[in-house]
Amino acid sequence: MSRARDRRRHEAMTRLDPDYKGFRGFGSEPSRRGKTPLEPATCTVCGRTRNVARGVALEQGDDYVCSRCTEAGATDS
Repeated sequence: MSRARDRRRHEAMTRLDPDYKGFRGFGSEPSRRGKTPLEPATCTVCGRTRNVARGVALEQGDDYVCSRCTEAGATDS
């Protein structure tokens, strides 16, 4: 990107968020307040890996069925 484009982008970000400090690198990501930590879980029906809440992954373990397969099963019955 050009400097002018970077400057315009930075000015736009500071207008939206006055506390915006600019990009500080991938190592210092902003805090994820209120976000549930996710873990990958493999659906036993379709075999796809889904990112689900850590509690759900621990609770269901190897018997995890994704919401898409659950909805499809509910409509087939």
